[in-house]
Amino acid sequence: MRIWQRKRSTEVVAVHSISSVSESLSEDQSGRQRRYFISMMIRTACFILTVVLPSPYRWFALAGAAVLPYVAVVMANAGRETVKNPSSQFNARELR
Repeated sequence: MRIWQRKRSTEVVAVHSISSVSESLSEDQSGRQRRYFISMMIRTACFILTVVLPSPYRWFALAGAAVLPYVAVVMANAGRETVKNPSSQFNARELR
């Protein structure tokens, strides 16, 4: 896992992590909240474009405004996974 840090104003250095620990819960939640907020701002822009655009284009903007909430919720909920190790899951062959 690499974490990029700036050494000086122009130089970027790769910092290697010694563990496989993922990002903290607060960082993960803030990232998901940011993505959800951006997608809802795009939805708001689609509603405004529905009013402003002429007839054939307004239907595309309206469709975007209708579909975007579903996509935004799916993206926001696709966060931390609880199962990290696939070998810990039950296999159908093991149950027989």
